[in-house]
Amino acid sequence: MANIELKTKIINDKYTEYVYEAFDIQNREETSVSIPMNLGEAKNFDWNIGVILGGSGSGKTTILKKMGDVKKVNFDAEKPLISNFDWLEPKDATLVLTSMGLSSVPTWLRPFHTLSNGEQYRATLSYLVASAKDGEVILIDEYTSVVDRDVAKAMSFALQKYIRRENKRIIVASCHYDILEWLMPDWTCSPQKGGTLERCDYRRRPEISLQVSRVESNTWDIFKKHHYLTEDVSKSCKFFLFEWNRKVIGINAVIPQPSGHYKNAVRESRIVVLPDYQGLGLGYSISEFTAGIYKSEGYRYFTKTVHPALGNYRAKSNHWKPTSKNGKLGKDIGRNTLNMSWIAKDRLSFCYEYDGHNISGYEELLLPINEMRSKNEITLF
Repeated sequence: MANIELKTKIINDKYTEYVYEAFDIQNREETSVSIPMNLGEAKNFDWNIGVILGGSGSGKTTILKKMGDVKKVNFDAEKPLISNFDWLEPKDATLVLTSMGLSSVPTWLRPFHTLSNGEQYRATLSYLVASAKDGEVILIDEYTSVVDRDVAKAMSFALQKYIRRENKRIIVASCHYDILEWLMPDWTCSPQKGGTLERCDYRRRPEISLQVSRVESNTWDIFKKHHYLTEDVSKSCKFFLFEWNRKVIGINAVIPQPSGHYKNAVRESRIVVLPDYQGLGLGYSISEFTAGIYKSEGYRYFTKTVHPALGNYRAKSNHWKPTSKNGKLGKDIGRNTLNMSWIAKDRLSFCYEYDGHNISGYEELLLPINEMRSKNEITLF
């Protein structure tokens, strides 16, 4: 068993003298702390993620610093967030941010200091893991200490997916045990339990239960700044709000297709998961859940997106089939960033029709809005 010994000479004054006399302290020359640490077994197996666990003052940070340099990131306050990743090609920078669960395009264009705590933490993690050299172990102290606990879970799941896909190594120090099932480490070490490495075998993250309700069109105001296209949305949409542990996390706005095209057809107009909860695949689940409700009521459900994450997911899924417009250039309305005028842009579109399971039991969510208001079956925000 190895120990980290910390010894410090005491500079005596009237305050230390008071403590000596009041509490009968015998050693008046130095303080010493011994922190157990035995991570030698980590050399005997392949791993990607390690966690040093323990309460405040247990020695987590000391162990972490013993293993290498705990780096800090200083973002340029004038630059958009994505411009700070200037050692990467632009496409690679977007992939890193998306992979770490920070896939809100408008967020990429804002300076770091304007982001929420959760967004800032994900941005910092993105920078640290993307800038790590081959073979370097990434060290993160006080992991998720400054974020909401459900945000911490979402962040941890996104982080572990990226680390394993890129075959990197990371060790985090944390006092929060609730992240383990989401971060799914290969090993943990707790100085409070003797500092010995304990191997883990997490297979999958816990299930997530979402709550859904129909909401008024003005609920879109909560989400509009996080959508990558225009902030406007048609009020003829049906708006479906999704919550996790009573926290608003996402919305899906569905609009009727013109009657001349298809009979009983709708299109997914806007789908947004708030940045704090990205990286868990909730956008895919929300989309397919909504589509399944419509399909059970005899509707055809179409989607069109230029977002590569959604498009690539549907391309690999058995629940979606491409339409004739899939993979072709189409017109999308966006803003000219110089004068904020509206312009039409040619973009490569991912166009699909839902071909998955029916989901019954939620038919009342599709009632006309006036009928839902009269029955008080709509959530007002």
